Amino acid sequence: MKEPRSASRSAPAAEAPGLAARRAAADAVEAVLENGHPLEETLERLTRELDERDRGLARMLAATTLRRLGSLRALLRSLMERAIPEKARRVEVLMLVGAAQILFMDVPDHAAVGTTVTLVGEQASTAGFKGLANAVLRRIAREGKAILPDVADQPEWMVEGWTAAYGPASGEAISRALASEAPLDLTARQHPEALAEKLGGRLLPTGSVRLVEAGNVTALAGFNEGEWWVQDAAAALPALLLRPAAGMTIADLCAAPGGKTAQLAAAGARVVAVDRSAPRLRRLKANLERLSLAADIIEADATRLKAGPFDGVLIDAPCSATGTIRRHPEVAWTKAPADIVSLASLQARLLANAAELVRPGGVLVYSTCSLEPEEGERQIAAFLALRPDFVRDPVVPGECGIPAEWINGEGEVRTLPTHLPDEDPRYAGLDGFFAARLRKG
Repeated sequence: MKEPRSASRSAPAAEAPGLAARRAAADAVEAVLENGHPLEETLERLTRELDERDRGLARMLAATTLRRLGSLRALLRSLMERAIPEKARRVEVLMLVGAAQILFMDVPDHAAVGTTVTLVGEQASTAGFKGLANAVLRRIAREGKAILPDVADQPEWMVEGWTAAYGPASGEAISRALASEAPLDLTARQHPEALAEKLGGRLLPTGSVRLVEAGNVTALAGFNEGEWWVQDAAAALPALLLRPAAGMTIADLCAAPGGKTAQLAAAGARVVAVDRSAPRLRRLKANLERLSLAADIIEADATRLKAGPFDGVLIDAPCSATGTIRRHPEVAWTKAPADIVSLASLQARLLANAAELVRPGGVLVYSTCSLEPEEGERQIAAFLALRPDFVRDPVVPGECGIPAEWINGEGEVRTLPTHLPDEDPRYAGLDGFFAARLRKG
């Protein structure tokens, strides 16, 4: 498996400003597309020796390229008579990053073209394509978005699935919404109104605080004091559905990195946080320490856990994460239909074991950050068919600030990237999430 190059190792002693960031971005995009590597982890490795400004630029370049990959690829292919040879596929990656700068970022055209051509010339296998890169990118700079094909920015199979699940108009709207950058949502440990005022954010109806153009998250007021944590507004809903309170004991399965554990603990519940990954649990522990919150942490496979019984069990199950493409644009290009099938099987096993951990009269909340019904609505329908001792405890409009349009006919929460519209598109949208609340008889 090919490993991405380090931005610092390949850089010459002196080079144009921003070139190392663009090299790192191209390396990261290549690692995602060739090897399916997670974008954030890859960028962390590639940019660790860059300064903060270049790290931010590299992240924005890579994320924008992947977020708009469908239309960018279609554009490049429409402008070239022949496909780029397999041995020089890096040329396409570099041109994609260059085109993203020209069309979707506040970068001077000459800088986007010049740095891309320089990067194309760095390797013997790609240097022969400098003229092609220069000509294609200059044409894009001249003609702009007028020549951008009107195609989906996600794989065809994915968009077809959304169309089948939510209808043609909604399927297309979801696809377009996922091509936009997500705002930053925070969950306050307490007093969300005061946090919104302090940070100049907006308080959402569900209690989350929304910011745009926040910059370095760790530099925001209140971070070091543990006053808040990053969590999409939709991701904050499942824990609220448990109605956590002092005196309750709640198991949070698949708990890392700990956002929902923090919500439950902040509400006064005793929390048992379970995850099978030791590194992820270390991150959870560090997050709780920053927030001055506590939980009982268990490293275990949640499909086999023997514990409880608990007043409540929360399963934020591993899933395809297609609802988070705005934040994690690589998801669109690292998942395949077969992944939905295998993940649905795992989710069914998690539900089956979680059912045994809930006390009679207790509550089980199941959630995924997926737009796929196989991982949400159909998963719960199949579970209830097997477990007549569980029934839905429907979510009602207004509960936890949830509007009626986020609740399906079964009383389950189904958020979409098109929800929470705003006149300022920077403030609009939610992660795609599913959550069902079940009660044990």
